[in-house]
Amino acid sequence: MANFDWHAERSDLNGLALLDRSPESEGIDLSAVRLYRLGQVRKEMAKRNIDAVILSDPINIRYATGARNMQIFCQRNAPSRYLLLTANRSILFEFTGCEHLAEGFETIDEVRASKTASYVAAGPLIAEREKAWAQEMNALIVELTRKHATVGLERLNAGTAIALKELGLRIVDAQEPVERARAIKSEEEMKCVRASLRATEVGVQRLREALRPGLTENELWSVLHQAVIEQNGDYIETRLLSAGERTNPWFQETAHNVIGENELVALDTDVVGCHGYYADFSRTFHAGPDKPTELQRTLYKVAYEQVHHNMEILRPGMTFAEYADEAWNIPEKYYKNRYYLSAHGVGLTGEYPYLYHHGDFPNAGYNGVLLPGMTICVESYIGEDGGREGVKLEQQVLIREDGIELLSRFPFEEELLK
Repeated sequence: MANFDWHAERSDLNGLALLDRSPESEGIDLSAVRLYRLGQVRKEMAKRNIDAVILSDPINIRYATGARNMQIFCQRNAPSRYLLLTANRSILFEFTGCEHLAEGFETIDEVRASKTASYVAAGPLIAEREKAWAQEMNALIVELTRKHATVGLERLNAGTAIALKELGLRIVDAQEPVERARAIKSEEEMKCVRASLRATEVGVQRLREALRPGLTENELWSVLHQAVIEQNGDYIETRLLSAGERTNPWFQETAHNVIGENELVALDTDVVGCHGYYADFSRTFHAGPDKPTELQRTLYKVAYEQVHHNMEILRPGMTFAEYADEAWNIPEKYYKNRYYLSAHGVGLTGEYPYLYHHGDFPNAGYNGVLLPGMTICVESYIGEDGGREGVKLEQQVLIREDGIELLSRFPFEEELLK
């Protein structure tokens, strides 16, 4: 671990210094990570002739700058902090009183106090607030780029977007350039992904060791939470741990349900962990004390087969349509309760692309190409319609020039694979 002088000047103890010097940052050039990501966004903007983007999603602000502040709060209270990004200027409008949190980032040229244009902040004066916000932003965009600039927006309230358009800006969606930027990871960025996964695996191991009949789902789930926060992770994005009959169908949120003897316990991590990177893998355990039933083993082995077949077909240059054609065919009795995706991209959170099952591709799918640098989560949920239990498994991988690299290393359950 790098030495850290806790008696240093107070100015060294800002958010950036602590993040860059924390134990999970050892051996990672976080400045290079931040500059790469900023360059990715600008590259994708240039491809689409976008003069500026206004980012309000805290995940995307963090991607483009590295700056983190009250991510969940800001997702709910947008736009309470936002980033104006052009080809050569990056201005972060930080939440009131928090400007100091963005000091020192090489990705931010200027920090200003934000002006929240929301009903909560402005009440019945919201329309006036939106117009004033838009006028100020338009003047700044014209100063930095040109009149009638093309501006990408995301997650802004409708009145603000309408006001910007009425001022003569050409409004486009910022989602495409940002998602395409995020999809390709650098080698240095992958160190952050691996650090987040290793920390999350520590938490899942503690959860696995704590599992016993008589615990509530909430009690067991809290073990993972404690481990994530203890290791400087951020939060868990969903509540997906369930036991027994609550494992079928999937997506039943963790509750005060008591785990019974010999029940299956299924977990999807969905951890926004170290450096803000998503550690996303799924496992299903057996509560004991007896051995798993034949039906429980069958469900587990079928899910295991699906995940590993679909991992094995992944390759750089593969189209999304080719993936759908070659992916594992889900047996009819499990088809209705299938997971809604076959695989998906992952980075700071779940992201582009979505890869669909063969049967869903005609109506829901879209085409594209798997590229080196994409990180992909391969999914399986196996549970019969009307069945008592189900199994959730998932692996996280990296697409490389020569194939794939397995990123998630937590072991599977040997007792359930027999």
